[in-house]
Amino acid sequence: MTSWFRRYLLPGFVFQSIIIGGGYGTGRELVEFFLRFGPLGGLLGMLLPATILVSLTSMASFEFVRVFGTYDYRTFFQRLLGRGWVIYEVGYMCAVLLFLAVIGAASGTFLLETFGLPFAAGVTGLLVAIGFLVFKGTETIERFFSGWSFLLYGVYLVFFAWSIARFGDGIGAAFASGEAREGWALSGFRYGVLQVSLLPAMLFATRHIRRRREALWAGALTGPIAMIPAVLFVVAMAGHYPGIVDRPVPANHLLELLGSRGFQIAFQIVLFGTLIESGTGVIHAFNERVAGVFAARKARMPATMRPAVAIILLAVASLLSRFGIIDLIATGYGALSWAFIFIFVLPLLTIGLYKLRREGAGANGGSA
Repeated sequence: MTSWFRRYLLPGFVFQSIIIGGGYGTGRELVEFFLRFGPLGGLLGMLLPATILVSLTSMASFEFVRVFGTYDYRTFFQRLLGRGWVIYEVGYMCAVLLFLAVIGAASGTFLLETFGLPFAAGVTGLLVAIGFLVFKGTETIERFFSGWSFLLYGVYLVFFAWSIARFGDGIGAAFASGEAREGWALSGFRYGVLQVSLLPAMLFATRHIRRRREALWAGALTGPIAMIPAVLFVVAMAGHYPGIVDRPVPANHLLELLGSRGFQIAFQIVLFGTLIESGTGVIHAFNERVAGVFAARKARMPATMRPAVAIILLAVASLLSRFGIIDLIATGYGALSWAFIFIFVLPLLTIGLYKLRREGAGANGGSA
């Protein structure tokens, strides 16, 4: 990987890889937070509050990490909140389990609907793949995330172009209606908060950033990098509004309407890879936090402990996945979005910016 890619683009691609599985991979999340407010309302919610919030929070987070050297969420929040850092850990663990439950439910549903395999086969396959990547460590994870993200972008562009060609009249009519129901801005903001709550899970990917302008540019680009595939997805779904709002997995519904079995399988394979990325990212962040504790005691985290942590977390999450993807997203995601406003976004954009300003240009060379 070239140096400029690691500094400016890698953080955005790693963040996108982490959030996509539980953020918009199935399409259900986009329906819940955006499309149910109307096609135009959903698009405005994505382009304005959601994308802008992701970029601003990423800029502040990456610069905070650069200045204070906080590359795992434990040290990040210890520096940001002092003794209150444990509040985020409680929230993060709730988010991880819910996130993994959504990913597990989605993987089981995909394999069941696409290949007729048992629901448990999807969850088991997910567990094995995540355990392997977690065991291999940061370098392998970075390479897998960046490579798979380019593949994902390619598949989403084909999906979008094909949907425009097949359902363009319906999509145009949906946006021409101008439907934007009240609440789209708040819902977009809450979605953005929910996604950036996982920013501390990808701080390991910002180690290559050395200057302030690199941190700010990388953060600014993170919003568009993360949200462009979601925007394409919402546009494709708009042609089937409002019926698609009630679909548990809108992605499968659209693929069936396109009528290509080969593309449906290819899309599902790529999407299954994104679920692996998302699960790996949040678990790797927890492992990095545990490794930080070992390092503080001048010890090394046993290599076998990393996949063991993954297995335990996924086993607990698999029990939660039985509640179903619609209820998990509507109830669980809604509650967490409010919680993270107060335990991450507001502290970062107030206390964090104050500490950065106080640290001044002298921190870590302070080069701009």
